[in-house]
Amino acid sequence: MTNDPLPENVLVSLPRIDPKAAPTLKNAEAEVFYTEAIHELTATDIPFLVAGTYAVSAYTGVMRQTKDLDIFCKAGDYARILAHFKQLGYAVEIEDDRWLGKVFKGTHFFDVIFGSANGMMPVGDQWLEHARQTELLGSRVRVIGPTELIWSKCFIQDRGRHDGADIAHTILKAHDQVDWHRLLSYLEVHWEVLLMQLLNFRWIYPSERDHIPAWLLDELLDRLAKQRQLPPPRMKICRGRLLSQTDYEIDVKEWGFAGVGGAGEFRDG
Repeated sequence: MTNDPLPENVLVSLPRIDPKAAPTLKNAEAEVFYTEAIHELTATDIPFLVAGTYAVSAYTGVMRQTKDLDIFCKAGDYARILAHFKQLGYAVEIEDDRWLGKVFKGTHFFDVIFGSANGMMPVGDQWLEHARQTELLGSRVRVIGPTELIWSKCFIQDRGRHDGADIAHTILKAHDQVDWHRLLSYLEVHWEVLLMQLLNFRWIYPSERDHIPAWLLDELLDRLAKQRQLPPPRMKICRGRLLSQTDYEIDVKEWGFAGVGGAGEFRDG
């Protein structure tokens, strides 16, 4: 069974956005490559989303240089996209079959992403249904919605890269477009990560604290209050590897903590 692309009338019905800004590219050759790539992608009728720096710039107005293009799709479509470009003569690479492939033309490339490195965020139908549409490099495309943009960046917190500023800027500039109920549902199991991001925003922008809905903060703080009444888990757990495999490696390998899966040591008492 194949994944049917969203029909054209669905794309037409998506809200349009006028990007506040666009990232800068290293050179004219990169723009030619991305223009070709977007044109080829739209010609396939395979549903995809433009995310990454392009989306951040579109919602926030932040301008910065980008070295690549992030294309999000459902897992069932990622091989189709790579195979299509391979047939056209582009070089393709499966960097990590759990979430990431790449398409190359010389030194230029774009990422084909269908999940996250930690396995927490598979791209699904909701991402496509709640996207926005805009014109990009001569083609009409779906851009990841602000809710999913925040969700896609919540766990990117390691020594080499931290996307907290992108989240804070998206909330600052697009808070009225965020579906906070849906964002909470995405982070239901890891609600503390959402609370951390919201407290981070409140600390950065004390004059803009009302951008965070009161009901959401009340809900998360109530969960925290109830959690504090309970004893700590018996099994030693380190969820840090959802943020960085490298930085929290010692916890699992030497200090007896369980990682995302598997068993760890039990606490004494």
